[in-house]
Amino acid sequence: MSDFILVKPLCRERIKSVRLDNVLERSLKGYEYEEVSTTEEFERAEIKGRRVVFAISQGTSGINLEYYGILKKIRLGCDCLEGCTGAIIADGASEFHTKAAARELALSANMAGCAFVGKSLVEGTGTLKNYNVIAKNLSIGNLEAYASSAEQLVRNLMEFELPAKSSPRILMVHAGRNGKSNSVALWNMVREHLGGVQLEEISLQDGEIKDCIGCPYVACRHFGEQNSCFYGGVITEKVYPSILSCDVLVVVSPNYNDAAPAYVSAFINRLTALFRVNQLSGKMLFAVVVSGYSGGDLVAQQLIGALNMNKPFILPARAMLFETANDPGDVDHVPGIEKIAAKFAENMLKQATK
Repeated sequence: MSDFILVKPLCRERIKSVRLDNVLERSLKGYEYEEVSTTEEFERAEIKGRRVVFAISQGTSGINLEYYGILKKIRLGCDCLEGCTGAIIADGASEFHTKAAARELALSANMAGCAFVGKSLVEGTGTLKNYNVIAKNLSIGNLEAYASSAEQLVRNLMEFELPAKSSPRILMVHAGRNGKSNSVALWNMVREHLGGVQLEEISLQDGEIKDCIGCPYVACRHFGEQNSCFYGGVITEKVYPSILSCDVLVVVSPNYNDAAPAYVSAFINRLTALFRVNQLSGKMLFAVVVSGYSGGDLVAQQLIGALNMNKPFILPARAMLFETANDPGDVDHVPGIEKIAAKFAENMLKQATK
């Protein structure tokens, strides 16, 4: 059997995929793989349980028609990627669309049973300015930095093993108010089915949380070496130590205007100092997202982009639990909600424990 499946949706304008083809030629050298380039090939391929490299050429518009055909099959085939582990390379001819496409793909594939390695995305924007810092730090050109990053991503995928523990430490963070928060109420239902784990919960409402101010790299690293941050407070006093010691992070978030609330966003932004000096690549990410109306998928994509793609949290299969509930207590009356919560807890334990 080949080492992995390469899902590379056909780009009918060949010239637009030249750069991606060159990056893949280097990244995939020495591996044996099967290439899937059309929707029909995707349907016929035996993908379940395999490692998968998704490589999307998007051109200027960000639209690859064959990609959307494959995405449709992923969304309709509820378990078509069961047991898979994936990584994504997205290449475009503008400064836009690469990350948006990668986030929607990651969420859809994850819901179909695919896990993703930490730092699961390598993207090449039109100018490759997104590699300015990496190229400078390595004293190489931006194109070389892009190719090198893709090569490392494939290597990470091939070496990946889910780091299950006999008694995992789970950290749940939230910004809701007990008694009024549907997202916290849903988490409480999940928690009832989490036996045999060490569980800690932190409310981001317990102290004033300032957002990241974008300290210079040297200053951020200096504070990170002390497991601290310029602002201090509950983030450095409670959250940092708990992040360092946990095996699983669960973000419990309502949907505020199709985004995570300010405290959750600030929590994510403030993690940067901690990641400057700590290798935290063995931790898993799960999330519970409750929307009053719609858009829970947008919040999930935000969390995936921030914590799985920008930071090294592993995204286990089916890592997101969604529900719609508006008034306080509405989630308690969702038909079958207890079974839904129990099933999510069962999946968490399956992924995180030996």
